Amino acid sequence: MRIGLAMACALLAGCESMTPVVAPEIYAPAPRAANDRVTAGGELVAYLARIRDLGEKPLAIETQRQREASRTQGSDLEAVKLGLALSLSPSGDDGEIATLMEPIARRAATDDDVRAMASFLLLQSAERRRLKEGIAAAGGKLRDERRAHEAQKQRADALQERASQLQERAAQLQQKIDALTELEKSLSDRQAQTR
Repeated sequence: MRIGLAMACALLAGCESMTPVVAPEIYAPAPRAANDRVTAGGELVAYLARIRDLGEKPLAIETQRQREASRTQGSDLEAVKLGLALSLSPSGDDGEIATLMEPIARRAATDDDVRAMASFLLLQSAERRRLKEGIAAAGGKLRDERRAHEAQKQRADALQERASQLQERAAQLQQKIDALTELEKSLSDRQAQTR
């Protein structure tokens, strides 16, 4: 009985030392006031968050939609959104991105956030173009090295074949020399016998 009582006391003491579990607070953004204005930077970030996980086909559709919006509205903001869509697209053309972003990045009257994103996209497209050119140059160099290696291998094979032919010819000549030596020896032996 004493053992059972001691165990019950130990269990109760252990329960007292446990910390209570508190439910985590759920984050809810503060409601936006009616007079809060969405900045161009905020709009670009929200647009990027919306399109960054799109698949290839939906992204192509969005790029075409944004191309139309940029053409009809003609705003720098819409052009930068198009640049963002093109930069995420696997078939996006870095030259087109540079053509779209360069005037926006240089225009002083453009919103600072829009100009900063245009400058970023311009730098990113230049870097990607440089990397693609480097890959193409490395691929060309690799092809040239393969061709040179193949030509060298063919020359080595031809030299090996020629060496094999020369060895065979040398063996034939050695057989003829050996036969002539035997013939000469046998003739000299006959002459010595006839004397």
